[in-house]
Amino acid sequence: MLVWFLPLFLLFLLIGLPVFFGLLAAPGLLLWLNGQEKDITLLYRNVYNGMDSFPLMAIPFFMLAGELMNKGGITLRLVEFSQAMMGHLRGGLAHVNVLSSMLFAGLSGSAVADTSALGSMLIPAMEKQGYTRKFAAAITAASSVIGPIIPPSGIMIIYAYVMGESVAALFLAGIVPGVMVGIGLMLMVKVMADKYDFPVATKKATWGERGQASLKAFFPLLTPVIILGGILGGIFTPTEAAAVAVAYALVIGLFVLKTLKISEIPDVLNRAGITSAVVLLLVGAAMAFKTVVSLSHAPEQLAAFILSLSENPLILLFLINLLLFVVGMFLDAGPAIIILGPILGPIFLSLGVDPIHFAIIMSVNLTIGLATPPMGLVLFVAASVSKERVETIAKAILPFLAVEVLVIFLVTYFPAISMTVPRLTGFAD
Repeated sequence: MLVWFLPLFLLFLLIGLPVFFGLLAAPGLLLWLNGQEKDITLLYRNVYNGMDSFPLMAIPFFMLAGELMNKGGITLRLVEFSQAMMGHLRGGLAHVNVLSSMLFAGLSGSAVADTSALGSMLIPAMEKQGYTRKFAAAITAASSVIGPIIPPSGIMIIYAYVMGESVAALFLAGIVPGVMVGIGLMLMVKVMADKYDFPVATKKATWGERGQASLKAFFPLLTPVIILGGILGGIFTPTEAAAVAVAYALVIGLFVLKTLKISEIPDVLNRAGITSAVVLLLVGAAMAFKTVVSLSHAPEQLAAFILSLSENPLILLFLINLLLFVVGMFLDAGPAIIILGPILGPIFLSLGVDPIHFAIIMSVNLTIGLATPPMGLVLFVAASVSKERVETIAKAILPFLAVEVLVIFLVTYFPAISMTVPRLTGFAD
C-alpha cells in the first residue's frame, strides 16, 4: 500500500497543497491507513533530523551573502559591467541579462534570487527599449537557472549531503555546463535579435569605460574566486566558505564600496532568514519523505523496472533525463534530489556511470525544471516581478528551454564536459 505515496503526493500538489505539507501528508496518511503509527512518529522526527546537518548550514549563509550583495548595490555593478561588455550588440539588453545571470551565479547560487534581483532592474529597462514584457520575463527566467549550476550552488550542496559526494568536485563539475547554458542562451538571443530586429542597448563602450566598469565590479567578481580558491586550497570547508562569503559581503558593502547601511542589515537578515527557512523546511520534509520511500521498498521496485527496460546505459540515461525533466515540472530541485538521488544514483553507478557525472546530469536537469511550466518556481517569480501572466511567460520561454534541454543531453553523453575540470584539479578519478 505504501507504494501509493508518490501518486498521492502528486495529487496533493495538483489540488494546490504546498509542497512542504504534501511531502508530509502523503506518506503520513498512508502510514496511518496501514496501521504503522510508530513509523508516523519516525516520519515527523526526521523533519528535524533532515535539517540538523553542518554541511547544510552553507545554504543559509550563501543566501545571506546574496541578499547582502543585492542590498549593497553589487547587482547593479554587475549589470553595468555586463552592459559595458555586451550592450552594443543587437539585442544588447537580452545579452546583458544572460551575462549578468552568469556573474550573479557566482555570488548567490540561487535561481530565485537571480530572477528577483536582476528582473526588477532589467525587465523594466528592456520594456522601455521596445522588448515585449513577456520576452523580457522569459529571458530573465531562462537565464536565472544558471544560478544553481555555476558554483556556489545550494542544490549541489544538498546532493553532496544526501549522496556523500564531494561538494568541491560538484562545484567544479558545474562550471562548464553553466557556462554552456549561458552561451547557448546568448546564441538563441542572437538568432532572435536578427530575426525580430531587437534594439541595441548602448553605443560601443570605449576600453576606458570598460576598464572603469571592470574596476567597479572587481570586488563582487572576486567573491567566487575566494570561495572556490579557499575550498580547493583546503583553507576552509564549503560551509566555512559560505560564512566567509557573508563576512566578505559585509566588509565590501559597509567599508569598501560603502553602499550598504547598518540600518539595512536587519531587513537583509529577515529576508535571508525567511528564504533559508523555506529551503531547509523543504529539505527536512523531503528527508522524512525519503524514510517512507525506503519503507515501501519502492527504490528496489523502480530499479528493477528501469533495468528491465534496457541494459544499455545510454538508453537508460535518455529515459532518466525524460523522467527528471517531467519531475522538475512539478517538484522543486532540492526535494527531488533528496527523493530520487538515493534511488537513481546507485543504479547508474552499477552501470559504470561516474557518480560526479550523474550528479551533474541530475542537478542540471532538475535546475532547468525551475523554469518549466506548470510549477516552475522562477516562472512565478518572473511573473510577480514583470506583472505578466505565467502562461504567457511559459510560451515565450520555450525557445530558451530548447537550448537548455540540448545542453542537458550534451552534458549527459559527453562526460568530459563536466568531468574535465574536477579531474584536472584532482577531485575526480
